[in-house]
Amino acid sequence: MLRADNVSFAYNARAPLVLDQVSIGVQRGDLVGLLGPNGSGKTTLLKILGGMLHPSAGGVQLDGRRLAGWSRRELARQISVVPQETHATLDFTVLDIVLMGRYAHLGPFALEGTADLEIARETLAATGTADLETRPFATLSGGEKQRVVIASALAQASDFLLLDEPTASLDLGYQLEIASVLRHLSRERGTTMVVCTHDLNFAAALCGRIVLLKKGRVLAQGPTAETLTAATIRDAYGVDADVQFHSRAGHLTVVPVGRPS
Repeated sequence: MLRADNVSFAYNARAPLVLDQVSIGVQRGDLVGLLGPNGSGKTTLLKILGGMLHPSAGGVQLDGRRLAGWSRRELARQISVVPQETHATLDFTVLDIVLMGRYAHLGPFALEGTADLEIARETLAATGTADLETRPFATLSGGEKQRVVIASALAQASDFLLLDEPTASLDLGYQLEIASVLRHLSRERGTTMVVCTHDLNFAAALCGRIVLLKKGRVLAQGPTAETLTAATIRDAYGVDADVQFHSRAGHLTVVPVGRPS
């Protein structure tokens, strides 16, 4: 279990708190959506859960052990992070990018072996990008890049996958592709995920649980159908929304209708 207990965070001693006594728990196998308006602390919380930032107060535990006690290599074997944007400064191929996910499992100065290549190719297949193996990463479309970065994170063979805005700037077709990939990984591989997103419909379609932040605090958390409601959306975003189950889509849909009068 990955758990944050009463976590508070500020970027420096004089800055206001970005997170204020936030507590959440992510069970193995969960697919959790992390939602909230701009400035609510979503990305900061994701970085704290991934060990990239250290809380000013409170703590994070993984399987009962404080995250601060894990080495970077140990933590990378447990938690993979997919950032909002990935830029390759050199002319890496898709396979090169995915093999970078194996670094946490290699010793000093060690090179990737046959087993690492097999794992990389398995994750490319799992994300539907096996046919892109030899392509330069820079030549891919936005949706292809995102699937390759997810493949690289899977190649780390970590138990937890943290994704920051995985569909940002993608068109509707690619959004559906990414949702399908993540749903497959959750069902077939049992990958535990926390997905930070602005897209309420994406979260409703994908996530079994929701954590809704507002001004650095947890406004609501629980099963998606109980948490993503017209009332909580109004409280969080100051927007009236029509929230209904869509029988054809098979999940809740959220339609903003205006500001409260």
